[in-house]
Amino acid sequence: MPGSGSQVTPSHPDLARLAFLFGTWKGQGSGRYPTISPFEYLEESSFNPGPGKPFVTYRQRTRRVGNGEPLHSETGYIRTTDPDRIELVIAQPIGIVEVHTGEIDGSRIRFRSESVGLSPTAIEVSRVERRIEVTGDTMRYQLGMAAVGQPLQTHLEAELIRL
Repeated sequence: MPGSGSQVTPSHPDLARLAFLFGTWKGQGSGRYPTISPFEYLEESSFNPGPGKPFVTYRQRTRRVGNGEPLHSETGYIRTTDPDRIELVIAQPIGIVEVHTGEIDGSRIRFRSESVGLSPTAIEVSRVERRIEVTGDTMRYQLGMAAVGQPLQTHLEAELIRL
């Protein structure tokens, strides 16, 4: 409407149970896997509700501690399906696409991959699990991965603070 100024579209009512994720988060994490040297990283992630739609946009970027070298990024969407179930799709520039189903328990989410798609040059990843827990303005997460012939095991752990 002319003269009304900018208006904010409220998030879809089905996203109310995911509101604890909304915002931008920054912090530090560590990674390990039998096929690589352990490492530390800085992370910024954001979770933003789709304008009036039942999805959350997810974006993540990491950098190496010390020199700020870019390490990883991924982008995706969380969709609500029913009261306690959600779905997550993620695309990574290294040629990996993950499709997850998940459960919400208060301010905790557990995702399990239903499928992992790989481009012809992507590293072999066969399974991924993601666990997120939010307490106030602190998010802790773990990412488990089965890849390159290794069984499912913890690959990443981080603690992030909401900005």
